[in-house]
Amino acid sequence: MKFNKQSFLVLLSLLVYHLTLRAAEPVESPGNLIAPPNSSTATSVTLLWDKPLNYTHIQKYNVYLNGKKIAESAKTNYTATGLKPGTAYQFSISSVDDKGVSSKMSKQLIVKTAALSKIYNILNFGAKADDSTPDTKAVQKAIDACNSGGTVLVPKGQFIIGAIFLKSNMTLLIDKGGELKASPALNDYLPMVKNRFEGWELETYASLINAGKLDRKPVYNIENIAIRGEGKITGGSSELGNAMIGAKGIRSRGRLICIMNAKNVNVQGLTLQDSHCWTLHYIYSDKVTCHDLNIRSTAINGDGIDPDSSTDSYIFNSTFSTADDCIAIKSGKNPEGNIVARPTVNVRISDCKFVKGFGLAIGSEMSGGVKNVIIRDCEVGNLKEGIQIKSRKDRGGYVEDVYVSDCDLLRIKIETTVAYNSDGESAPALPHFRNLVFSNMNMSKAKANGTPISVDGFANVKHYTSNVTFKNVVLPLNAAVSLNYCRDIKFENVLTVDHKAPVYKITNSENIQK
Repeated sequence: MKFNKQSFLVLLSLLVYHLTLRAAEPVESPGNLIAPPNSSTATSVTLLWDKPLNYTHIQKYNVYLNGKKIAESAKTNYTATGLKPGTAYQFSISSVDDKGVSSKMSKQLIVKTAALSKIYNILNFGAKADDSTPDTKAVQKAIDACNSGGTVLVPKGQFIIGAIFLKSNMTLLIDKGGELKASPALNDYLPMVKNRFEGWELETYASLINAGKLDRKPVYNIENIAIRGEGKITGGSSELGNAMIGAKGIRSRGRLICIMNAKNVNVQGLTLQDSHCWTLHYIYSDKVTCHDLNIRSTAINGDGIDPDSSTDSYIFNSTFSTADDCIAIKSGKNPEGNIVARPTVNVRISDCKFVKGFGLAIGSEMSGGVKNVIIRDCEVGNLKEGIQIKSRKDRGGYVEDVYVSDCDLLRIKIETTVAYNSDGESAPALPHFRNLVFSNMNMSKAKANGTPISVDGFANVKHYTSNVTFKNVVLPLNAAVSLNYCRDIKFENVLTVDHKAPVYKITNSENIQK
């Protein structure tokens, strides 16, 4: 169209029309405002919410306490502090768009802070902040003496401990400057306990922090526990891990924190570092909240957080730098995982930063099934495998209903031929990977001329990876997409940074829409 006065007026009228439409559209309120399980303290309440359905222009959120604005948040979570103990508060949230227009307030959420609890300072039970005196007995005495609703306090100083065991209705509070550090002595993690590692139920050394007892039946034998504070929990790193391997084998190692058959758990605010194996592992548990954590590991199998055959997990506002998977969602391994058949269901991961590690993973032990995983607003750095769903043909089970959105990352990998952890009889059927959505993804920082998206299925048409959508994805220059044994895969607005379609490498697949 020749640019003259008439065309200018047409363009101006179109602009005014679209601006009028935009102005007429109401800003949507956020939804599903909750206080995650057991996350409220005597003086604070943590809130978590969903973005509105139409959030393209949303820049931030207003937080209201008893109808009065108290804060703004660029994230979909916020912790209100300075509250009164044992008091009910009303919270609501509104969305604010890029023009500063606010939505109506969300539905109000009423949350009551916890009552003030009795404090059991470990110093009063004989603990000493020096390297010469083991403090395991003193810390355990404080835990055993703690009444229902009480708090065991680890004050400023470094305290050397072996395995300790929590109980229901208590908080382990590690104050700023306080540290629980793993003893290097193997005898401090005896007797062996029933546990689950790499998909098998077996005997292992006790973990540094233990809660609950393993039972594959759907029961909870510990509840309402919190492990929180601004301090540190430090493991024995490779030295302790290698000592456990040398004495009892590679699957004998305990974790830094191991939670089993627990309900209503909050792990908050801490630095968890130098684990001698997986850092935070919870098994057969329900309603587990992990937030505002700094997780660092360098040991072999140094995973960050491992939800295992558990339901209703909330992981947010945390940073990971690990020597293995940053998060690995699991549910047992063939054949035991198929027999126990306890899936991991409802995992929400948001506003996390993944600095170093193998991946943000589902699998490889997923024989009991994994369903309903939401990953949003995460920065996934230079991880070896990026966001990964991984398995092998003998696992059985399924991974389905996974939704990943609004993330910066370098790689998406769906793999069906992992070459490790392969012992055990084959499952009666191949696994299923299906109903996966990846939307609004910035992958532009990945290496040019590479294959940042690779999707594999199994060599049986009934077990092809199926019903997968990639929508609004920015790829690097000359990027390729690899598909093998796939069906019903859809690509919508998937382009490289120079607005070109990627190169599609498609084999053994059907109904690919691009």
